Amino acid sequence: MPRLGSDDARARFAAARVARLATVSGDGVPHLVPVVFAVAGERVLIAIDGKPKTTRALRRLANIVENPAVCLLADEYDEDWSALWWVRVDGYAEVRDEDEALTEARALLGARYPQHVSDPPEGPVIEVTVDRWSGWTASSQE
Repeated sequence: MPRLGSDDARARFAAARVARLATVSGDGVPHLVPVVFAVAGERVLIAIDGKPKTTRALRRLANIVENPAVCLLADEYDEDWSALWWVRVDGYAEVRDEDEALTEARALLGARYPQHVSDPPEGPVIEVTVDRWSGWTASSQE
């Protein structure tokens, strides 16, 4: 079962439509949420959008402030198990709320998701600086 090199892992991750963001609070409580994202070089950008939420004081944002180490996971499931793959991104996140961060995130997310063009995210932006792209595939064939 082949491991993916960092370039292949990055390419698969960048093409994925959704990933899961894992954060951990300062006292060690894990938190996992699905996110849409854009890859910008060695960074992953996630903007807090306008979808209904129970609060604007999101646990993921508080966790990043308390503990900036994060992990993202994108994967492909198929009944044909030879088509399975996953990519994990390990890095450090920062919550950014300045205009330039939101402008960049809106442009990149809008290019990937039409919903972000018609309803631009309000922010803030989670910016993950990637330390490692890693992954696995069940088959060496694409």
